[in-house]
Parts: sequence; C-alpha cells; structure tokens
Amino acid sequence: MSNPTPIPAARPVIDESDIEAVVAVMRSGMVVQGPQVKAFEEEFSAVVDGRHCVAVNSGTSALHLTLLALGFGPGDEVICPSFTFAATANAIRLVGATPVFADIQADTFNIDPAAIEALVGPKTVAIMPVHLYGLPADMTAINAIADKHKLAVVEDAAQAHLAAIDGRPVGSLGTAGCFSFYPTKNMHSLEGGMVTTADAELARQLRLLRNQGMEQRYANEVVGTNTRMTDVAAAVGRNQLRRLAGWTEQRRSNAATLTAGIKTADTPVVPEGYLHSYHQYTVRSGERDALQARLTEQGIGSATYYPTPVHRLKPFLTEAGVPDPRWELPETEKAALEALSLPVFPTLTAEELDRIVVAVNA
Repeated sequence: MSNPTPIPAARPVIDESDIEAVVAVMRSGMVVQGPQVKAFEEEFSAVVDGRHCVAVNSGTSALHLTLLALGFGPGDEVICPSFTFAATANAIRLVGATPVFADIQADTFNIDPAAIEALVGPKTVAIMPVHLYGLPADMTAINAIADKHKLAVVEDAAQAHLAAIDGRPVGSLGTAGCFSFYPTKNMHSLEGGMVTTADAELARQLRLLRNQGMEQRYANEVVGTNTRMTDVAAAVGRNQLRRLAGWTEQRRSNAATLTAGIKTADTPVVPEGYLHSYHQYTVRSGERDALQARLTEQGIGSATYYPTPVHRLKPFLTEAGVPDPRWELPETEKAALEALSLPVFPTLTAEELDRIVVAVNA
C-alpha cells in the first residue's frame, strides 16, 4: 500500500486569476503606487469598519512606519509580548524605542492585560498587542489601560485578517492596526502590508513616510522611506481579498472539526464574542516534540511558533549575552515549549482533517 500524500503545514494559494491580475498590471505599464494600490486600500477599508488604509511593502514596514508616524523614538518604551514573531519588537527597536516584554495568558497565548498594567512607567508611550495565531487580544482591557495612561495602541494584526470582538474587526480597535500580506498569511499580495487608522492626519503622515516624505513629487515634507506597495502586489491583494471571507469561514470550519476530534492535546480557546481567523490552529502538549516527530513520520506537517521567545533572541539580550533579568515570563517560556500548530488551511479535505485528528490522538 502506497504512503498517503503528505499534508503540508500550510498551503498558500496562487491560482490563474492571481497570475492574470499580475499580467494585466505588467501590460498596463503602471506598476508602482498606481490605481491598483488605491483600489486595494479602498476595498480593504470595507473590512476594517471604513478606516483609512495605507498600503506598504510589508507587515514589518506597517509596524515601523506607524511608530515613526506617531513620533516615537529614543527614550520611549513600547509594551509588547515576547511570544510573537521578532518583527513586533524589531519595529520598536528600528525607531530607537525600547520593547518592554509582557507575559501572555496561558489559555489564549495573547498578551496579558494584568502584565501590561504592571509594566507601565513614565517612559511608556504605547502598547503593541499581537492578535496571535488569528485570535484577538483582550482589546477591551488593553484600551482601558491605554486610556488610563494616555497611551497609543498599535495592533499587530499580521495574522488576524477578519478576526473580531463583538462584531468589531481587528484593525479598528486601536490607534492603528498593522496587517501583513506575506504568502503564508490568510490572504496575501505576494508581499505587502497595510496600516489602518481612524486618524486622518496619522494616515497622511504614513503616506508621506512610505514615499520619501512626499505627497507631491519633489515637495518633500519629512524625511521618509521607500516602502511603497507595487501595483503588482496590490492586484494580487485585491484578488485574494475577494476570496478572504470564504477562506476564513472554511478555516473556522476546519478548526471546529479538529477541536471536536482532538482529545490528547489542549485545543484553542476562543472567548465568548470573539471571532478567531485561524491563521494557525495551535494546540498545547507537554510532549510537543514527540508529537511533532510522530506527525512528521505520518506525513503531516506542523510548525512551532515560536520556539524561542523574542526576549531570548540575540538582538534583545543584555551586553553579557543573557536575557534581561527584568523579563520573568513564565507563561511565555511554557508556551514556547508546548505550542504546536497543525494544518488548518482552507483547501484541506475531509480525509486530510481525519488523518490529522487520528495522528494527534494516536
């Protein structure tokens, strides 16, 4: 009997309609910061409650430019989780500010509001919650802290397209929201990012910063960057956005099947009123490495996000080369040892879902 077809951890979608969209832009001759970018911004606005949208070349650029536009820099501190991709903290460092790492909640993997409150100090200017794996952070509690201390809230929504709390989409819950359109995300633009905000002046500053400080050619108003999105990327993004709602519903359906079937690992917790977008379907297991090895033997892909917390990565260590003793993050450390993400992408078949459940439970 032949071995079954391997199931990858993720399966990005690039189909003929995406290719045709790219070819049409290439033939138009308008390939950078043209009509496709403007249309993508307008269409994405519809999924974030009508907020201003500013397209850039990556999710990291979205975070970086947002902090620049808000005027943050040396001497400022931004509270963020350590259990996240390094881009979250990288963006803080890139503007010269200092990331202050808060622990996470054991059940959701998201930043713990109680930990945030304990870390607010005179240098704190912002909170950067991450909607990890596609589950919104506790924005009600986070915004209450921000209001109390007059802090900005920058949502790292890179993994959370169409996630929501009580019907309000992520990206519309803070001062600004930052999305990624990397190929492994729930939708992509080959590469790209988007900043969303209700603040028209902040949106204008972002547009200046992405385009060398110019709104009009050669009329530079500020020192800016070249972090524009191309029309090629925007055309793919527009095409993917049209399918995002259907893909997201399929991810939720796949997640429900996995949750109903898996009995030997802790499955994702979704608080009442929250909509998870399931960028990742992440379980917890005290035997994570053995489980992953067993899945690999059976041709089932999986991934560990994130085996090394950011505060333990080389750029964030002290001069002595060790983690800063200020960061006592027990839930973060535990999650780094136990979290395992299983396939949940929308093109999984019923047979593949059953194989995953059987393999995890074996």
